[in-house]
Amino acid sequence: MAIFFSNTYRNLKEEFKPIKENYVGLYTCGPTVYNFIHIGNLRTFLWEDILKRFLEYEGFKVKHIMNITDVDDKTIRDSQKEGITLKEFTERYTKAFFEDIESVRIKKADHYPRATEHIPEMIEIIKKLEKNGHTYISDGSVYFRISTFNDYGKLSGIDLSQIKPGARVELDEYEKEDVRDFVLWKAAKEGEPFWDTIYGKGRPGWHIECSAMSMKYLGETFDIHTGAVDNIFPHHENEIAQSECATGKKFVNYWLHAEHLIVEGEKMSKSKGNFYTLRDLLEKGFSPLPIRYLLISVPYKKKLNFTFPSLQGAYEAIKRLDSFILRLKEINESQKEGGKEVLPQIQSFKENFLNSLRDDLNTAEALGSLFSFVKDINILIDEGEISALNAGLILNTLRDFDKVFDILPKATKAEEEILNLIHLRENLRKEKKFKEADEIRNKLKEMGIILEDTPSGTRYRKIF
Repeated sequence: MAIFFSNTYRNLKEEFKPIKENYVGLYTCGPTVYNFIHIGNLRTFLWEDILKRFLEYEGFKVKHIMNITDVDDKTIRDSQKEGITLKEFTERYTKAFFEDIESVRIKKADHYPRATEHIPEMIEIIKKLEKNGHTYISDGSVYFRISTFNDYGKLSGIDLSQIKPGARVELDEYEKEDVRDFVLWKAAKEGEPFWDTIYGKGRPGWHIECSAMSMKYLGETFDIHTGAVDNIFPHHENEIAQSECATGKKFVNYWLHAEHLIVEGEKMSKSKGNFYTLRDLLEKGFSPLPIRYLLISVPYKKKLNFTFPSLQGAYEAIKRLDSFILRLKEINESQKEGGKEVLPQIQSFKENFLNSLRDDLNTAEALGSLFSFVKDINILIDEGEISALNAGLILNTLRDFDKVFDILPKATKAEEEILNLIHLRENLRKEKKFKEADEIRNKLKEMGIILEDTPSGTRYRKIF
């Protein structure tokens, strides 16, 4: 079946056709490691995780590269404030980044190239640009001359005549021929780290880093480049300009960008007191799984309005899924036979789930199909119409779904112990050993498990 993505490059939804059959080269803009990642960063990283997992689910081998920006104005500034080396400073936040993404179940990329380890590759691109007549040197820094690239603006659709210095276009604190030009290599400033190259002592500009690292690992033309919408201009626009002028080839076929995350309807800002890192939320007592659920529940092309009631709603959704799985496992452990046929419901769920994701990763619709399925099966469970065999089939279906979303609670040894105790209690009750059965009920309660005896058997739920 065809897969469709909203390609920023063409500003339309189009069918995804990889360069190589069954293979996808994927580059995602990673963190600038000067602080802990905030939930806006995390929303983008989680959406990219769903993209990667879905492509793998559909049978593609995905080569995934995510860069680590470990040298820029912010990392230099903040490391100097702390009086430690740039490497010491960035390693701290790189380590924190990996801890954070692991906690929300983001699959690791194949490579995490660091900017500081790819200076030679950046210099080679600059040399090609110089040879092709796209650069000039001013005040010891090397600049890309935008006027030499006629297609500049084709990603963002920006009007070059309207470009002025400001929040999105920096003067780089050096002299430029044209305010629209951007720096490739920054001349060293006193007290800053530098690399000694044919262009003198200095450090790379931000944009050249991603071009060098993406092309090193994925080739001069690759399938998908992702990021947040605020990367479109100038970062991704400049990546295209320098990459295509260096190679003479199209840089990327599909540009996918996630919309902003806002908080309580407003832009996230420290000054407004609505700025949250993942660690802030964990310190407030929220667990990683509902955070993951909430941040993937809104399609990437829509703004995500983060609120604490919505996070509580995500928690309730996870709890509902957990309870559903526990009910199925109780049946699966029994010898119950018969029941109604569930294959039509399973097939319908799978089709709806996959069709939603094939349509530009519509995660909201895919999750909607999941909960419709859960509702239908719960009704059959209540009616005693789910056999042990069918319970097993449904559990396998959920595990299959979870290869993409990864939001289901993981089975533990403690859970096996719970089921064993429940079965032991049921046998004791049949033998009319009620005192011993009550002792097991109390033990389970201490473990956070509440039992409910029903005509169709014992059910249990966790105290969250």
